[in-house]
Formats: sequence, structure tokens, C-alpha cells
Amino acid sequence: MPTTSTGLRIEARRLTQRVRGAGRVLHDVSVDIAPGRIVVIAGRSGAGKTVLLESLAGLRAADEGAVLHDGARPGAPGPEFGFVPQEDILHRDLPLRRTLVYAAGLRMPAGTSAASVTAAVDRVLVTLGLSHRAGTPVRALSGGERKRAGIAAELLTGPRALFLDEPTSGLDPVTGAALLRTLRSLAEDGTTVVLTTHTLADLLRGDHVVFLSPGGQVAYAGEPGGLCGAFGVDTVEDVYGVVAEGAVPVGARPAGGVTAGGTPDGPVSGGVRVGPAPDGPGVPRTGPAARPVPRRRVGAVRQWSLLTRRGTALLVHNRLSVAVLAGSPVMIVAMFAVLFRPGAFDPADPDPGSTAMIVFWTAFGAFFFGLTYGLLQICTELPVLRREWLAGLRIGPYVASKLTIMLPVLAAADALLLAVLRALDRLPAAGWDTYLSLFVSSVLASAAALALGLLASAAVTDPGQATLMLPLLCFPQVLFSGAFVPVPRMTAAGEAISWAMTNRWAFEALGAGAGLEALWRDGASRLGPPLLDSYDDSFAGPAAHDWLILTGFTLVFLAATWAVLARKCRDGAARARTGG
Repeated sequence: MPTTSTGLRIEARRLTQRVRGAGRVLHDVSVDIAPGRIVVIAGRSGAGKTVLLESLAGLRAADEGAVLHDGARPGAPGPEFGFVPQEDILHRDLPLRRTLVYAAGLRMPAGTSAASVTAAVDRVLVTLGLSHRAGTPVRALSGGERKRAGIAAELLTGPRALFLDEPTSGLDPVTGAALLRTLRSLAEDGTTVVLTTHTLADLLRGDHVVFLSPGGQVAYAGEPGGLCGAFGVDTVEDVYGVVAEGAVPVGARPAGGVTAGGTPDGPVSGGVRVGPAPDGPGVPRTGPAARPVPRRRVGAVRQWSLLTRRGTALLVHNRLSVAVLAGSPVMIVAMFAVLFRPGAFDPADPDPGSTAMIVFWTAFGAFFFGLTYGLLQICTELPVLRREWLAGLRIGPYVASKLTIMLPVLAAADALLLAVLRALDRLPAAGWDTYLSLFVSSVLASAAALALGLLASAAVTDPGQATLMLPLLCFPQVLFSGAFVPVPRMTAAGEAISWAMTNRWAFEALGAGAGLEALWRDGASRLGPPLLDSYDDSFAGPAAHDWLILTGFTLVFLAATWAVLARKCRDGAARARTGG
């Protein structure tokens, strides 16, 4: 099969890898993959296929040995390779073409024109046979089409190598075969293709097979046709069985040029070489190759803008998100209408108990809005984030885009809540300065809760866990806010915990803005003085003091979200190099 010079040559030299908790996963693996070939990595579960794939892609630094791309150690991930993990790496709610346009904007070099982005998207849609599905939401694509859509995103930058982790998993035989034919056409155009698989038919469709033993060593490397004969068995299924029992190739060397002991005795035909000593007899040294000129990646502001536009589009297209956004304020307002009678803030006859509860539930409503809006923002798209991070996405613009998208929505919900409560006479009749203070307090409370929700969403692994976090985060905010048990009446431990509750500072800010202390002191109710004594000076200070604290919480939570996501991206992408 003719190849071009565009593909990437990939070498592993005496590669050994260890995984925390699993010990040594790969042992003394040497592989030399020529450009423009399809190499299939196979073996039983736990043999180290994915670890080898990540290592060859340069995503996992070698514990021992080295991996080379065109004779040089791989640098930071860039446009020269594409990596398709098992998870979907595209958002499902937008049409395919629009999804790819956003992906291209984040992956292609800075300064790429809109026309060039459009041309690149059209090209990959044609290449993957998806042009007729360009207007279809990704969620409506079939399994095979979604796999091809993921590959399409990787082809936007014209990679020289494509790494795929079990691309045919979950596909029916016909669809899997079609996907392999697509990969074959990419290889014929010069792209080096490396994939892992559990599908037996895939082993026969590549140019070469690297079959790993359970100990992470190479049991066979060579052409697919020689696999069964090398072990003296009739079927590929039998190969899995005998390799698991410790068998090595029998008789003559397999087609890949590996003896039973794993030592090459000369050049290996077909582009795959396996052996322990790259600099040993019969193995030519590979000199340093010229590194490709690095592309200038998209700047942080541009990334933030693209992410904000994409996030807004995703929010609008997701019916569940729209329902939550619209339903939460309605639910809170309905609760107020049922729980509290009007006129509690009447200066002539105030109801101190009701005013305290109205202020608290207003604070909690703002908290609830922010928390629920933030909890599902990240955990649902973590695989997408990890892959885009490898392509150059910065975590800072990503987190900032979430705040940019949701904060105006929260501000609108808070404004609506305050307006309806005033219309229902559940809040005091006061001027614009009072309601501006209440609005700022509510928005800052929502912002802090949103940041807390984003942190929780980043920390969990799936939406189910995020849902379980909701009551765990809400209960302490209720109990230690100082509404039901005033802070001056708490134990020392309870008061210490209350300092970490954003709802406490929102409650006090709203209480100060609504003038609770003056209302209770000057009101005619007999309950005023004792209630005022129990809260002491909770509402005596300026609301601005509480605003600063809420702002500080927001910044701390956002910074923690950044740190968690940075760690997850490094760990999830198996990056171990310094500065990754």
C-alpha cells in the first residue's frame, strides 16, 4: 500500500509503564510504527492496551524507556495528532455541523478565518461521509455516526497520526467494518492510525497487530495473517486463550520478525518492530527529526468568547436546562405565596418572626438558583473538556465562560423574585436604594452558590453524583445560616461552621438591606426586643461588608474549580510530564 510522507513515525524504546494501584502494566515494549499504517493493539482486558496507546500518543510519560515522534520526544499535545477516547468528545445537543464549527474554532490556529473554519468542517464531513447529517443533532446520530463525528473533530487540524481507544466498541459488525474502512482511507492518505480493540474482526483489518500478554509484554507483533500460525492455533479466539496461559510464538519467527524470546534478528518488514534493544544489532538509530513549527494557539479571550457562545447555544437547546431555569423561580415564588401572609414588613405592625423567615428564604432562594444551575454544568461534559484541553484549551476561560453564561440568568431570576415578592407585599415598601441593595445581595449570593455548584460539578464524575450533592450542600446552608438558630446563640463549633456558609452572609446582607434591626427596634410588636436581642448585631453592619465576603467565597470556589479541573484533565488524559 503506498504511503505519503505526511504520516507520523512513532517509536517506543524499551517502554515500561506503571500505574498507581495496578503496578507495572507494560514491560520492555519496543515498537516502530511506519507512517501511513493501521496498527491494531490487542490483548485481554488489563493487558495494558490503553496505557500503550496513551504512551505512543505522548500523553503518558514513560517510567522507563522512551517514546519518539519522528525521532524526537513528543512535546505538548498539538495538531499533529488526534486522540479519540472511548467516551463521546462532542456535545450532543447541537447540530453536527455547528458542533464541529465550535470545535474547529478552539482547535485551529489563532487567526484562522471563518471561511477557513467552514472549509475545514465541510472537508471532514465529506471525508467521514457525514455531509447528509450535518444538520442533525449529535444525540440523534447512530452509534457509528457518533464515532465518525468524534473522528471528524480530530481531523479538523489535519493530524499526522490518529489514536483511537476501542473505536468499534458497542457497534454492530457491519458498522464496525464500515468504520475500519474509513480509517483505511485515512491511512491511504498518509495518516498513521493506531487503535486498540476487543473486536476480533478488527485484528484482521489492520496492516499490523501488536498483541499484548497479560503481563504487558508483546506476545506478537506482525501482520494479521501470521497471528494464528505464530501460536499454532486455528482462530483468533484461540490466540487469546493460549496467550493468557503464557504461550509464546512457536517454531519460526512470526511475520513481525520477533522470535519466541522477543528478540529481533534483523529489520522488520511492514513497519512494526518489537524488541528489547533499539540500539542493538540490526536496529538502526533514528536521529533527531525536525520538529514541526508550533502553531499559535487561540488566545484566552478568544477561547472565552467561543466557549460562551457555545455554552449559551447548548443551554438554549437543552430542554431540561430550560425547564430548570424557568421552574426554579416559579417554585420559590409559589412557596412564598403559600407560606407567608402579606404585610409582615408594615412599620406600624411588623411581624418580626415572619420578616426574618422571608429574608432567609429569599437568601436561600438565591442560593438554590445558583447551586442548581451550577451542579450539572461540568460533570456532563468532562470528556469533552479533557480532549479540548489536550488540543490547547485553557481551564481559566472555560470556567469564566460558565460564570458569564449563568450569572445574567441568575440576576434575572433574582430580580424576578424580588419584584414578585414586593408585588405580593412580602417585602417592605421602600425606595430604589433599598431594592438595589437587596438585588446586589441576591446576585452575589447566587454567584457564590453558582461557583460552589461548579466546584461540586467538577469534583464528581457523573450527573447522578451531582444530584446527590444537592441535599448535602443545601442542609448545612439552612442549619448554619443563623436564621433558625441565631449565630450568637450557637455553640462555638456551630459559629465556626457558620463562617463557611455563604447563606449566612447573604442572610445578613439581605437583613441589613431590608432594615430588620430598625424595624424590630421601632416596631410595635411585643416580639421585637427579644428577637432583636437573640440576633444581636447580625444585621447592624453595612451590607457591603457581607458583599465582600460573598465575593471572596466566589473567587475561592472558582479557583478551586480551576484546580480540580486542571488535575482531572492531567490525570484523565494520563499526562505525567512536568508542566502539563
